[in-house]
Amino acid sequence: MTVDYSQLYSDLAANMKVSAIRELLKYTNKPEVISFAGGLPNPGTFPLETMKRICNEVLDKWGTKALQYGETEGLSQFRDYLKKMYAASGELVDGDDLVITEGSQQALDLFGKVLLSQGDHLIAEAPTYLGGANAFLVYGCHVDHVEMDDDGMRMDLLAAALKKAKKSGRMPKFIYAIPTFQNPAGVTMPPARRKEFLDLVYQYDNLIILEDDPYGNLYFEGEPVKSLKSMDREGRVVSLKTVSKVLAPGFRCGIVTGPQEIVRKVVVAKQSADLCSPALTQFMAWQYMEQGNMPAQLELIRKMYRGKRDLMVKALKENMPEGVKWTYPKGGMFLWVTVQGVNTEELFMEAIKNNVAYVVGTAFYCDGRGKDSMRLNFSYAKDDEILEGIKRLSNAIRTQRKATPKK
Repeated sequence: MTVDYSQLYSDLAANMKVSAIRELLKYTNKPEVISFAGGLPNPGTFPLETMKRICNEVLDKWGTKALQYGETEGLSQFRDYLKKMYAASGELVDGDDLVITEGSQQALDLFGKVLLSQGDHLIAEAPTYLGGANAFLVYGCHVDHVEMDDDGMRMDLLAAALKKAKKSGRMPKFIYAIPTFQNPAGVTMPPARRKEFLDLVYQYDNLIILEDDPYGNLYFEGEPVKSLKSMDREGRVVSLKTVSKVLAPGFRCGIVTGPQEIVRKVVVAKQSADLCSPALTQFMAWQYMEQGNMPAQLELIRKMYRGKRDLMVKALKENMPEGVKWTYPKGGMFLWVTVQGVNTEELFMEAIKNNVAYVVGTAFYCDGRGKDSMRLNFSYAKDDEILEGIKRLSNAIRTQRKATPKK
């Protein structure tokens, strides 16, 4: 007797899609390949020595409690600390609650589980974070894209999309947005448009915003932009934050804040997913913050990433042929490149021949768009690799253009 495993899979399993980035990373394992593909924080910013000390302090002071199962909501001391911090910034108000997840990626999956049913619709930016899209699509929903410009999601197009959705009886369950140093495009929604965004959402019953905000503290110039959550007057915004981009991704600490009723549902969903997030890493993250280490850590990251952003933009200006455009991120880890007359999926293998890698633009859409685009990460590569990698990418684009038949 044989087993046809395909007959055993659930409807959810049928909706699961392989991560385009993870698949592309297979090509970057060769040491000679310079990769701009991963969304990796720079390990040079990880506070290794401080964490060694804090880990010992935590184990000395809390011992077995730090190694035991914890509350599903998260370590109470850590949650209390975060609640005070977010309340002071206006990001947590009466009626809100907070839960710790295993990275914000788990939070995206839990929100899909709590909010989405087969056939439901949601709205996301075009392009959008593919990890978010994949987390939602597994539940059988439809992702409707709204185009962006250099100031984020366009409100005229969002207004038209919502009007059309209401008329058709297919209102979105929520709007998924990364308004600050967006992944993948690197653009930021200014305060005036954020207000317009909220005012538009307030016109519709039962419509909320899922604000994914992993990069908000990684601004390179000026003052930080106020989050949608801190501007919200009606409890319409659920906020997802993480320590992955400001401390270390291995901690897997995501932070969800939002209306108590919806956060409670997330807690119930998390109970069946993993029971609780690791206590040890929560103790360590809490102590790191409480001991006042975070301001210097953030300044270190901002300085390093600002320099790498500047270096990549300079290299693009000096090397790219005509017809290539890119965004200018004022923070975060990514910029978005558009290449006139080139299919970046076809270009990818030529780039690999030149020992340089990126993520194809189509990975960030749910409808096949983005064939002329790519995402570049500037946070991870060494400075000399950024300069050399952009030269290699420029050469690959020139070669691909020559090989592409004129239409």
